[in-house]
Amino acid sequence: MQLNKIDYKKFIWPLLVGLVIWFCSPFKPAGISMNAWHMLAIFAATIIGCITQPLPIAGVALIGMTLSVLLNVVTIDDATLGFGNGTVWMIGMAYFLSRGFINTGLGRRVALIFVRLFGKKTLGLAYSLIGVDLVTAPATPSNTARAGGIVYPIIESLADTFGSSPKDGTERKIGSFLIFTEFHGDIATSGMFMTGMAPNLVAVALAKSLGVHLSWMGWFVAGVVPGLISLICVPLIIYKMYPPEIKDTPNAKEWADKELAEMGKITLPEKIMGGVFIIALILWMLSSFIGLDATTVAFLAVGLLLLTGVLSVKDVLNETGAWNTIVWFSILIFMATELNTLGLIPWLSKALGASLHGVSWIVVLIVLVLFYFYSHYMFASGTAHVSAMYSALLGVAISAGAPATMAAMMLGFTGAIFGSTTQYANGPASALFGAGYVKQSDWWRLNFVLGIFYLIVWGVVGGLWMKVIGLW
Repeated sequence: MQLNKIDYKKFIWPLLVGLVIWFCSPFKPAGISMNAWHMLAIFAATIIGCITQPLPIAGVALIGMTLSVLLNVVTIDDATLGFGNGTVWMIGMAYFLSRGFINTGLGRRVALIFVRLFGKKTLGLAYSLIGVDLVTAPATPSNTARAGGIVYPIIESLADTFGSSPKDGTERKIGSFLIFTEFHGDIATSGMFMTGMAPNLVAVALAKSLGVHLSWMGWFVAGVVPGLISLICVPLIIYKMYPPEIKDTPNAKEWADKELAEMGKITLPEKIMGGVFIIALILWMLSSFIGLDATTVAFLAVGLLLLTGVLSVKDVLNETGAWNTIVWFSILIFMATELNTLGLIPWLSKALGASLHGVSWIVVLIVLVLFYFYSHYMFASGTAHVSAMYSALLGVAISAGAPATMAAMMLGFTGAIFGSTTQYANGPASALFGAGYVKQSDWWRLNFVLGIFYLIVWGVVGGLWMKVIGLW
């Protein structure tokens, strides 16, 4: 056996930040307890570690949790409470659901059907691929799996069909456009559904710790208008700013027909997977009305897939992405909740709220959203960013007088759209940019413009829509 390679240099910044905060305790504000201050030091070090990643994020989180117990900041019983969080297990179950889409081939079949129906023009082809993302988003909290595992292989095959490859400098024929539009389609669908990406569920759990309860249907209703506007308009904007050289794609339908013919008739596992997905989607929509917890629905769906043989216990145990997420998600939720329980978040919210006395909550929320969005240039993980800032920003917004649910939703949506900043902003960005079809300069330039568009659509239009539906 050989030892795993660990980049110990990447521990320097987490340790430095954590130690500086820890030993600055003599200068802490009087309203913050020593335990709260020490938890802040460990939490900050853990978040920095999630960014530098000397170990995978689950390993960093595990070390942070262990230190919080060894240093007597919390007890081991308190430290493991996060593993009993329902939201944590909901995301795990949803990962297993998404595995069913991939294993049965249903995700690929849906993608090919969309291409066959809408792929006569390059722009229509882009919309068809985004449609696949939209259909699978409610049950696929890994937006990386959605964009990289389901849609990207289709894009790669299409690009190859039309002779578009970064290897020979022909990526702008069609590949670059399809990659970039799919990325932004994924951004929009991530914001529309509570279960559209992991950071949304982090936000839901953190909001709950502050007494704000967000439902699956409530999130969808609030996000559907800005989401649909984004899905309709952004491909058109990209088509004007970053046009493909090939405008017509008559061969796409022929290619999709050939691929579907090779797949054969829809199989029984695909039918079962589709049926379970529809059942889960309907129950999630009705969960807040019939008193059925969204996590229970996710467990029910996975149970049905196991009972019908679509998934095996081995599939569940081998879904490392789900178990990895359960570990780090549980620990980060525990730490963020402890900061609230130990009084640091309430103190910070109260202090900032007092300093903002007399300032309109609308102005405060605008400033918080802009800060939250543009600070993501410093983060390489949406989950790390949401875990680090969401609670504090929501607390400040509420203290300033903002309607709690509206503020929680607005900051939740920002956690999705700030993925449109850099090529390292989130998993889909890394996966799609890494394919080599889009230059870094183009990625930053186009995303800067589209970022402004998102802030207007999700912030202004989305805010007005939330007024219409009575959230403020």
